[in-house]
Amino acid sequence: MRAKTSFAPPAAFMDALGHSAADKRLDILRGIGRSGSISQAARDAGVSYKAAWQAVATLTNLAGMPLVDSAVGGAGGGGARLTDDGRRLLAMADAFAEARQSLYAPLGGPAAALPGARAAMAGLAIRTSMRNQLPARVVEVAGAGRMVTATLALGASPQALRARVTRESAELLGLAPGQPVLALCKATAVEVAPAGGRAVRAGGNVLEGAAAAISRDEAGDEVGVQLDGEGLQLVGFAAAGTRLRRRQRVHARLDESAVVIALPG
Repeated sequence: MRAKTSFAPPAAFMDALGHSAADKRLDILRGIGRSGSISQAARDAGVSYKAAWQAVATLTNLAGMPLVDSAVGGAGGGGARLTDDGRRLLAMADAFAEARQSLYAPLGGPAAALPGARAAMAGLAIRTSMRNQLPARVVEVAGAGRMVTATLALGASPQALRARVTRESAELLGLAPGQPVLALCKATAVEVAPAGGRAVRAGGNVLEGAAAAISRDEAGDEVGVQLDGEGLQLVGFAAAGTRLRRRQRVHARLDESAVVIALPG
């Protein structure tokens, strides 16, 4: 049985832990603790060395304190080791994993949760200015070079959303077909216009639906769009003077690079 920890963790650890102890960033941190090498930790986690460095940098920024000391030298060359705070962060992650399992147990495990419950809980865990949070599923991850495009299905709807992310981010998220995710985007990144309007610029997404709620403003109208297919809603803005009406058919346009992918816990 693992020994109980008695330290009082810094509040910033909550940001670094994210939603799941199975986060690949934490896997990389564990790998560094085992091997004393970022390169080996990257190989063990199945990601590139660059992605492993990105993981360490992100966790360090979120925690607000050094988690890895990479200034270890000697006859065998450089290496890496966890700091005391790095070890404490992993201990806290393990404690979270145990607590999560105890919460799932009365329901018969994660698979027994009500449909959509995990996505809803993940959404509650994310505190962000991004008003649009859509449950989705990865259909395809494609692309060569530094950037890849993930095609996301929105529920059972035939409509798809594409997200353009760095290859390192895709590796750290472990993006693969069939994987449940959350698609996030700012309302200000969504351009709403009457259906049948001008052509969409290259690299853009187009989602079809109907205007469900409209808040008028001289600078432009805020529009809640009821998307076709699954009843999901998306918030965006229409140009001033568009004068959309409720239940009017509309297109919601947004760039692939404006879509952020998050993993349910």
